[in-house]
Amino acid sequence: MRKVTIKSHAKINLGLNIIRKRLDGFHDIETIFYPLDLCDVLTFSKSESFSFTCDNDELNRDIEKNLIVKAVRLLEKTVNAALPVAVSLEKNIPMGAGLGGGSSNAAVTLLSVNEIFQLGLPIDTLAGLALQLGSDVPYFLKLRPAFATARGEKLTYFNSWIKKHILVVNPGIHVSTAWAYSSIVPSFPARSLSSLQFDDAFSFEEAFPYMINDFEKSVFLAHPAISKIKQQMLECGAAIAMMSGSGSTVYGIFNELENAEAAASVLQENPLVFLEKFEDENAAPK
Repeated sequence: MRKVTIKSHAKINLGLNIIRKRLDGFHDIETIFYPLDLCDVLTFSKSESFSFTCDNDELNRDIEKNLIVKAVRLLEKTVNAALPVAVSLEKNIPMGAGLGGGSSNAAVTLLSVNEIFQLGLPIDTLAGLALQLGSDVPYFLKLRPAFATARGEKLTYFNSWIKKHILVVNPGIHVSTAWAYSSIVPSFPARSLSSLQFDDAFSFEEAFPYMINDFEKSVFLAHPAISKIKQQMLECGAAIAMMSGSGSTVYGIFNELENAEAAASVLQENPLVFLEKFEDENAAPK
C-alpha cells in the first residue's frame, strides 16, 4: 500500500471532572469521550522524503510543532529508520476548541504510517507512543465512546450510542489548555461518573445528572460569548448543553430534531455550527 486517505474524527467530552494534580504535573480526570462525524481528512503517500501540507496556513508555519509531524518523528525514532511520507491535511475541526482535532490527527498518523510502511507495531505499542504525544491521543486509536480516567489514557470502551440529535457550536475563540488548567481547583465530584456502569447496555440519559465540566466557571467568566451559546441551546430545548473539554466549543443534546434545527438557526453566525442527526435506530455505528 502506497497511499491512504482517512477521516480523523472530532470528539466531545460528556462531563469533565478534574480530580487532582499529580506529582508529574499532569491532572487526573474523569470524562466520557464521544466521537463525532465532524472530521478532518488526512492523506498519506509514500514519497522520496517527508513533507506536510495543509489547507490551514497557520498549521503550515512551524510544522515541527504539529502533532502529525511529531507522530511521524516519534515513529522514526521507535523503528530507527526514516519514514518518507507525504502528508496532506484538510482541516475542518477548529483548533483550541476542545474537540481533540490535533490529538485525533496524531492518532490517525500513528495508525496510517504503521500500516503504509508495514512496521508491525502492535496497538499497545502505538498506545504508548500516543500517550507521549498527548493525554487524549490514545483515545483516538479506536472510534468508540469511552469512559476515561487518569490523564485520559485509561479507557473503558463501550458500544452504546447517543440516540438523540447533537448540535456542536464553536464561536472561533481559542482557549489555551495550559491557561484553562492553571485556573482550575481540582476536586472530587459529589456525583462521580465512575459510579456508573459502562457497558453496551449503558444509557447516556443515566449520565446526564453526573455531567459537569469543571472548566466552565473560569472559561465562561473569561469568555461570556461561550456561556451565551450554552444558554441559547437550553432556551431552544436542549436536554443538556455543556462546554466540551477545556476549549470553546459547546454542544447540546436534543430530543427533538426541530428544536436542534431551531438552535442551529439561532446560532448560525458562529464559525462552526455542526448538527449530527440521529435518524436510524438500526444504523451502523461510526
